[in-house]
Parts: sequence; C-alpha cells; structure tokens
Amino acid sequence: MKRMDYVSWDEYFMGIALLSACRSKDPGTQVGSCIVSPEKRILTVGYNGMPSGCSDDEFPWEREGSPLDTKYLYVCHAEMNAILNSGHSELRGSSVYTTLFPCAECTKAMIQKGIKEVIYLSDKYAADDLFVAARRMMDAAGVQYYAYTPTGRTIELQV
Repeated sequence: MKRMDYVSWDEYFMGIALLSACRSKDPGTQVGSCIVSPEKRILTVGYNGMPSGCSDDEFPWEREGSPLDTKYLYVCHAEMNAILNSGHSELRGSSVYTTLFPCAECTKAMIQKGIKEVIYLSDKYAADDLFVAARRMMDAAGVQYYAYTPTGRTIELQV
C-alpha cells in the first residue's frame, strides 16, 4: 500500500517558494516564488534580491529614508527574478506560487509571459495602490489568484 502522508502539489510548490525565500539577503522581507507548468513541473524559481552584478554589501537594504538610500529602487522581486532567470522562454499557462502577493510591476511581467494563475501565501499590502493595481490587471487579463491555505504541516530540513 502506498504512503498516504505525502505532500500535496500546493504544499510542495509553496514549500519550494518558502525555501527559495531563504536565499534572500533582505533583512526585512524575504520573498520566494516558484513557477510551475500546467503539467506540474517546476520551470523556475526566484527570490527578492539585488540584480546580478550589484553587490548585496554595497546597495542599501533600508526601508526608510530618501529613495536612493532605500532598497526599493534596487531590489528585484522574487516573481521578476523567477521570470528573468527562467531557462524556459515559454511560461504561457503556468502558475506562480509566491510567498507575497505580487506587485503591479511583477504582475505586468507575469501577464506578458502568459502566466494564468497566482497562488500566494501573504497579502499584507492588499490596500496599497501597487497591489490594488495588480489585482485590477489580473482581473482584466483573466489571471486567477487565490490565497494558499496553510495545512499546518511542518517539514524540517537537515542540511
């Protein structure tokens, strides 16, 4: 008889997104994303961080101050990193598992790549304009989105 306590697809892919978030150097917010084909194959992953060639030690991680002295003008979001780092030119019809609801900028890129579904863990900025706009664009483009429902399962990795 087969094992019955294996992880579901949603647990698996959100788990990959959570593990990817652990690569982020951001002291405030760690975000991870996992893009999956309609056939349930992982196409690419990403996390929030500085662009390649921009030192994590030289660019700011601050959240407050003048714009040029904060992380916001520099950090590449997890969803954008996953799209840009994908070895697959075709993401059409895929799903994104992400630990934080995507902003409007990432949403534009996802729509342009033909991503059709977003499964998110947190939506803590739902009222902010960047996220209201993201929902508006997803609705207009027919992108489905829903909150991941945590199962309470604990998985411990020993590396």
